[in-house]
Amino acid sequence: MSDRTEPRTEPRTEPRPGLRPTRRTALTGVATIGLGVPLLAACGGGDEASTASPAAESSDPGTVVATTADIEVGGGSIFADQELVVTQPVAGEFKGFSSICTHQGCPVQSVSDGTINCTCHGSKFSVEDGSPKNGPATEALAEVPLTVTGDQITLA
Repeated sequence: MSDRTEPRTEPRTEPRPGLRPTRRTALTGVATIGLGVPLLAACGGGDEASTASPAAESSDPGTVVATTADIEVGGGSIFADQELVVTQPVAGEFKGFSSICTHQGCPVQSVSDGTINCTCHGSKFSVEDGSPKNGPATEALAEVPLTVTGDQITLA
């Protein structure tokens, strides 16, 4: 004879022995799920943030964003509506970068002393290439292609 039993055809309605949840484990599970989702969302970042260019997605190519006179040499200007920073590292050379910090997605607040500055956590980025000069950010700001025609700076 075999010790094998016939398989059940009805679904099991009672918990398996030893696996019945207690009130404490049920509440702990709910608390963990409830806290875990916001914590994971706050950890954001990843490859998409560093490769996507919000400025390029939010405005059409050919959109005039500034004039060359608006951007000081060695500095830059932030255009919040386009999520864009335009810099002029040296006379006549204009660069575009996303204004969204690669650390945790805060908008950068200022451009001074050769850096684009995020005041959320102190990250600073180069006006020349958007690379991080001071952490906690470790990724460069996404580059946004620009075109300069005459004195008009437009999205490429």
